[in-house]
Amino acid sequence: MSGLTDYTSYGDAQAHASSAALWELFDGDREHLNIAHECVTRHADGLGRAAVRIAHADGSDEILSFDTISTGAARFAHWLDAEGVQPGERIAFMLEPSLAFYVCLFGAMQTGAISVPLFTLFGPDALRLRVGDCEPSILITNAEKADLARSIVVDGSHGEKWPRVVVADDAFLASLADLPTTYTPKTRANDMAVFQYTSGTTRELPEAVRHSHRTLVTLMFAALYGTGIRPGDEFFCPSSPAWGHGLWHGTLAPLAMGVTTGTFAGRFDPVRLMKALDDFGITNMSAAATHYRMMKNSGKAAEFAFHFEKLSFTGEPIDPATLEWIDSWFKVPACSMYGTTEIGVVLVNYPGAADFKVKPGSLGKAVPGQKLEVHRADGSICDPGEIGELMLWRGGGWMTTKDRARTDEDGTFYHCGRADDVIISAGWTMSAVEIENTMLRHDNVMECGVIGVPDEQRGQVVKAFVVANRAGDDALVRELQDFTRERLAQHEFPRIVEFVEELPKNPAGKVHRKMLRDREAAKAAPAAA
Repeated sequence: MSGLTDYTSYGDAQAHASSAALWELFDGDREHLNIAHECVTRHADGLGRAAVRIAHADGSDEILSFDTISTGAARFAHWLDAEGVQPGERIAFMLEPSLAFYVCLFGAMQTGAISVPLFTLFGPDALRLRVGDCEPSILITNAEKADLARSIVVDGSHGEKWPRVVVADDAFLASLADLPTTYTPKTRANDMAVFQYTSGTTRELPEAVRHSHRTLVTLMFAALYGTGIRPGDEFFCPSSPAWGHGLWHGTLAPLAMGVTTGTFAGRFDPVRLMKALDDFGITNMSAAATHYRMMKNSGKAAEFAFHFEKLSFTGEPIDPATLEWIDSWFKVPACSMYGTTEIGVVLVNYPGAADFKVKPGSLGKAVPGQKLEVHRADGSICDPGEIGELMLWRGGGWMTTKDRARTDEDGTFYHCGRADDVIISAGWTMSAVEIENTMLRHDNVMECGVIGVPDEQRGQVVKAFVVANRAGDDALVRELQDFTRERLAQHEFPRIVEFVEELPKNPAGKVHRKMLRDREAAKAAPAAA
């Protein structure tokens, strides 16, 4: 009998995808399942097959096998047992992709402890807030971040320092060498495996999303139909595994299928990424929209050869100019997959499905088993082409995604911005995303963020923050205003343009419009006073 990984068409996905079929992909069952076993141990066959390829920012490559990770994870699990770590305790780690990262991630989950990945660029406030929230008994990091980690340590109720900071360097890994190289997992399917923090500003702590081991099973719908992963792919995801996309779609999903995955370590460089894509012969990549945009802006694509068969992206829509660049250089469509860390991936474009038409700029259609609609404010269903709120059927009722959307006659979904990114000026309703996408088509606009700012006459006016590749003078302001107005509508253009060196982004690489709005509000407050 064929399994889900043998099917690639959209029609087959609708006909064969089911919860029972998903479980057939795993060794575990609804009672007993362990992510580390499914992703690493069962693929460690002594043949040295590559599990993870790491492209380091310094130009070096590192290739880790299933065997190496499995052995290290088992030793680390035994070390945790010897240290008295109990199931349910949180083990936090702030590490770039490396042998230590994967050893800690999977070793902790084998013991029944909960892995908490933390972004390596967190400052002291952000780190302190998250550590204070999840209360890990151990915080593992590298030598570079050790002082930062120790700066947030507090005194425990019994005189101990908390959390205990461990530097996972070569000496630490070597100290585990005498421990057993196999480990029997202690978990049930519903036991917690990962606490994951969503991206947000330092002083606005997003709640940790709690994932059980069985989350890996439901994740595979997104892997099969959102990124199109199948055995035989050469896969790569440059997103940090500290965030949902990089961990679940870039790391756990491909490894669970025995697929070699790739990732990026260190300060992101689009040219270094393209070299890795060429060197590794990558056929399937899933990245953030900003990764594609930065590759386009580098102007260096002609220096490399690309081998893509499937592409996907998440985080935010890709602007039309970047989509056109992808079509030109990569020769396959970039497929959006839409979702959040909280709800998972729910809309996809089925990469690799020959019978599915990828419509530029669309979110695609629902993952098998999911139901979504676009609603008016009164709860009724919007007509095709009508913009409303994107709603997801979950737990016997409709829940809001806090995004605006529309559908076409074919039932394909399109993103129309966050609910709080709508700008209403003199009675006109405008989309920040639509204005940004238009401005990004201008040859001198490298990045753009659009918000509404207060105006006595119009209520709000559009303000654009622009990173440009030429001097930001009055002539360029008028040029950008005319460029936008001619392509959208006479009222739909930025009445205010501010040129900036860079735009605030959240750790996932998305332009942080809320931070732009907060900055504008802070500047306006003294004037109002």
